[in-house]
Amino acid sequence: MRYFLKGTAVAALIGTCLMLASCTEKDTSEPSDDQPTIESITEAFEHPETKQKFKIVNAYELYQNYTDKVERNPNDSQMEIYEEEIIDPIYSDCFEDGEYIHMADLAIDVTQGSLPKNQALSEKIDREETEKTIKEALFKSADLLPTEKETTVCVLPTTDTNTMGINVGTGKITLLYNKYYTPEEIKATIAHEYHHSVWTEKHLPKEVPYTVLDNLIFEGKAVMFEKAVYPDIDFSQVDLTYQKVYWSTIEGDLEKPDLNRSLEILWGGNGLPTGYGYSEGYKMVKSYLDLHPDLTPEEWTALSSKEIFEKGNYLKNYQ
Repeated sequence: MRYFLKGTAVAALIGTCLMLASCTEKDTSEPSDDQPTIESITEAFEHPETKQKFKIVNAYELYQNYTDKVERNPNDSQMEIYEEEIIDPIYSDCFEDGEYIHMADLAIDVTQGSLPKNQALSEKIDREETEKTIKEALFKSADLLPTEKETTVCVLPTTDTNTMGINVGTGKITLLYNKYYTPEEIKATIAHEYHHSVWTEKHLPKEVPYTVLDNLIFEGKAVMFEKAVYPDIDFSQVDLTYQKVYWSTIEGDLEKPDLNRSLEILWGGNGLPTGYGYSEGYKMVKSYLDLHPDLTPEEWTALSSKEIFEKGNYLKNYQ
């Protein structure tokens, strides 16, 4: 599935082998009994106090199955084996029915050249330490923003250092683990994506067009939440200054339902600083919370983008 994944005579023994093409090929075509399974790579657990449910899918361990099958079947497509041995077993837990299913591409789509690097990295991931880090971040996040839905974090290796975490929708987070990750960065990433997950579950509009402003505040809320959970971890970089020259290039686009423009502003480029939209979205949320400091994360998470922007008096920063 792809997502859008004992004989007594020597003569008799030889004859049997010839009929089957090769005794050696038959023996080596079968996987070993100790290969990882979806059950063995999955850790289910609950919040110790609230009993909120979580699950970690250590998907990187399936690279062992991929490597073994490639060795047994050197003439088969490595990309097809990757899909069969790594993506198909985890697809239901990690991606299926996600509200942002297109985001799964960032986790699923790899090049054949990157597969050996991912496989090598997968062998270096410390499962116990990584699970411990993820669990802490999930518990601390849930303390501030609880939900009755189960949250699943799927861990895959990557050589891409630009994308660290993905939310595919309600309860579906992917941690793209690279060799430069620190435990602090993992914690902040999980908190950030957890907010996306819960917001999507509870507040995603069903039919209303999603505007550039909505996308900026969507990310701004996640950055604010990340920093609320981990105030001592400076992960998402924000520029707290107000640059009129940059603002003038985006102000007219705020009400447009334009995903491409949203991404361009969020990521930066074409004259905008890197991560510009994340900073602007964060400052929009901050401006509102500066005026309403007693709101809880549950309360400000529920607010509309329009209310945050207008009642936070954000435009006064550029007058």
